Amino acid sequence: MRMLEGKVAIITGSGRGVGRAAAEMFAEHGAAVVINDLDEGPATEVVSAIKEKGGQAIAVVGSVTDPGFPKRVFEEAVGAFGRVDILVNNAGYTWDSLIHKMTDEQFQAMLDVHLIAPFRLIREATPYFVGAAKEEAEQGQTPSVRKIINVSSVSGVMGNVGQANYSSAKAGVIGLTKAVAREWGQFNINCNAVAFGLIDTRLTQAKEKGENIDGIALGIPEKVRQMIEMQIPQRRAGTPEEAAGAIFYLASPLSNYVNGHVLNITGGSYT
Repeated sequence: MRMLEGKVAIITGSGRGVGRAAAEMFAEHGAAVVINDLDEGPATEVVSAIKEKGGQAIAVVGSVTDPGFPKRVFEEAVGAFGRVDILVNNAGYTWDSLIHKMTDEQFQAMLDVHLIAPFRLIREATPYFVGAAKEEAEQGQTPSVRKIINVSSVSGVMGNVGQANYSSAKAGVIGLTKAVAREWGQFNINCNAVAFGLIDTRLTQAKEKGENIDGIALGIPEKVRQMIEMQIPQRRAGTPEEAAGAIFYLASPLSNYVNGHVLNITGGSYT
């Protein structure tokens, strides 16, 4: 059963990691997917992979922090596929530091990508989600179910050493999620969040690998990562596919009466 047949989804940060796994899962279940990444290469690679399997996808390259990005991505999505049914706010990165060493730039950067960008994208969705629902109601139809899934983190639920900026932004997106759920639930629009624990992506790989985004080092020192894994009841990090499964659930008809919820994906941590 293809549970997203005929749906159109925008997934930010879907050129790699969890976002890519979600995009491929959505496409397998019949959704047309708008792929976004900072870099053209990963985005077009995912589009090609989806099309090779008979799916539909386009790439919209750019930073979600660009004020003009929300308008552009929705216009390109509607231009290609005629509508948007699902928005997944997944794009992001980490820029860690202890509070007494953290700069204003570091703190603001995390707010910009993890909180301000999702807010702008949700606001841009208004005519495509709320407007479309009102039109359907005026025609005597029950509005179609539309979905917004925001990617948060257990750092936003519990806080985390070295992540005052990231934790604040991820806590903020939980508040945004709950507010949107209350405002837009009447239009058959569900807004939920996933709060990930340790998921095996380039953001959480061993820092010694030397990956970076615009010169900002990514990853966790190997010794610290090993300590974190030992504190997880399942004794390992989650896979991108396991994380994507939670996003898929919240995007699918299986969760049509789930609204304003934060789903923890942690392997049993923080229970």
